[in-house]
Amino acid sequence: MSDNISGEGSWPTWKIALAVGVPVVIAGVGIYYLRTGSKTKTQDVLLEDAEKLAAKDARSEPEGSSSPNRSSQLSVNVSSEDASVSKPKSKFQEAQDLKNEGNRLFKQGKYEDAIEKYSEAIAVCPDKHNTEKSTYHQNKAAAMEKMEHWGDVVYECTAAINLNQRYVKALHRRSKAYERLNQKENCLEDITTVCILEGFQNNSTMMYADSILKQIGKEKAEKKYKNRKPMMPSPIFIKQYFASFNDDLISDALTEEQRSSADTSGYIRAKIALEDGNYSTVIQECSAEINSSGNDDTPHEAEFTQEKTEDTTPSYLPDALLLRGTFYLLSGNSDEAKPDLDRVIDMKQAHPKLRANALIKRGSMSMQLQKPEDAETDFELAVQIDQENCDVFHHRGQLNILLDKVDLALADFDKCIALNPKFAMAHAQRCYTMYRQSHSKKDVVKTEEAMDKFNDIISQYPHCSETYGLYAQAQTDCGNFEKADSLFQDAIKIEPDNATLFVHRGLLALQWKQDVEKAVSLISKALEIDEKCDFAHETMGTIEVQRGNLEKACKHFAVSIDFAKSELEMAHLYALQAAALAQGNIAKKYGLRPPMPGGI
Repeated sequence: MSDNISGEGSWPTWKIALAVGVPVVIAGVGIYYLRTGSKTKTQDVLLEDAEKLAAKDARSEPEGSSSPNRSSQLSVNVSSEDASVSKPKSKFQEAQDLKNEGNRLFKQGKYEDAIEKYSEAIAVCPDKHNTEKSTYHQNKAAAMEKMEHWGDVVYECTAAINLNQRYVKALHRRSKAYERLNQKENCLEDITTVCILEGFQNNSTMMYADSILKQIGKEKAEKKYKNRKPMMPSPIFIKQYFASFNDDLISDALTEEQRSSADTSGYIRAKIALEDGNYSTVIQECSAEINSSGNDDTPHEAEFTQEKTEDTTPSYLPDALLLRGTFYLLSGNSDEAKPDLDRVIDMKQAHPKLRANALIKRGSMSMQLQKPEDAETDFELAVQIDQENCDVFHHRGQLNILLDKVDLALADFDKCIALNPKFAMAHAQRCYTMYRQSHSKKDVVKTEEAMDKFNDIISQYPHCSETYGLYAQAQTDCGNFEKADSLFQDAIKIEPDNATLFVHRGLLALQWKQDVEKAVSLISKALEIDEKCDFAHETMGTIEVQRGNLEKACKHFAVSIDFAKSELEMAHLYALQAAALAQGNIAKKYGLRPPMPGGI
């Protein structure tokens, strides 16, 4: 993965939860792929690394003091010749000796005997020595950890923390015990506190926190996704999605003759609803068409030909299945979408463009489910079925970007443009791919050539907001913030109902001028335009975490969760919400907050 141009997926969830990032998300159709395809690809590696690092952590051993500034243990050294005249040991000195004896027994593996000595030290230590007494409790917990008495570990660590709320070793040990007890929210809260106290400088701690966040997100998503109610995205999103296809028969305008058959055809009624923006009735009307066709998946008795004879009654079964499957897919209902798409793909006599379109959508669904091999297989079959379909190459180009196969992506965009030279969106995405490739290689000449090419595309296709948005992303990468902002404004003039453009401009305001108020204003505008814009809710939630408005943050994440397109995307959002909740609890308990980025 030498030319990583996909932008997202490289940050651990932990860092995303703690810092307002500027995700590289292609405005328009790219959002459908790039925001759902790569959020958890490092999960297994992170978890494995976290476990290895945790095994090496020095916190597994007992210590002499919980104070971060004391490098030596307190002990009483009395020479034999002075013993007869020495003063009696104080209670504190006696406690220290018992602690040291407990440490000696611990190192010998005599954990029960060590626990007894630590308990005696706790009993005799005066209350005014809270810091040292907290050490005894923590060392006792370390011995109990060796015996895997996890409930006792929590009890002793809690006693230590009550005496010293910033006791990093006790917090860390308790977090591991909570994990063993399957109390992951408590575990996250403790390990988050450790990260804050360490100033986010300990890599093993942060990786451990990230692994816990992912586990919480995964578990919550598994429960929610199985029983969730599918949610239709906003009309704006649906419009943008269909605009990303050019060779799509179900998007073709109806003829007057077709409209005249609306009384008898559920598919025609669904198409009319699609054209009028009445999306809520599309699935119902497609189902009426499908049910009226019975179980016969053969459109015509004879082999398929693109020309229908005059006396042939058109069969809209494959069209209805594809349209219904598309709306199931858009609403995040992959369990219902896949059977419809499968049926269309298996209809050997259906129009090749319908089958290819179904394969594109099933391939994108496989990417959402982190099954890239299945996605590649579907796109290859789509090429075999309809070699002249520009949509196949356009969408496979985006797939190859996600898979970091830049040369293949460029070849796909070239083929798409060769088939449809006026496909402005494909021109823009090809140019952006060339820019990201040259920029990642620090090839100044090629980068400047890509920038110049953006200007050429804008001159040729001045009404394609996608080009302005991608050009703005490139200018942001290069630090040309004023130019980027101007381009985002131009894109908004062309497509004022595109909420994602307002979100990107808000993120730019943060990166450029650390202007939180302007960012919030722009993202609020995005939500006014599209209250279902999950990108806006997720971004606003992240900003509210930084501003300390954790209840607001959790509400935004909750909305994003409802509109998640896949279980993996939902897990990512649950992880962000869990991080916000943990930080809120830490602020209440310990008065601690993570360091804020500049301007927030």
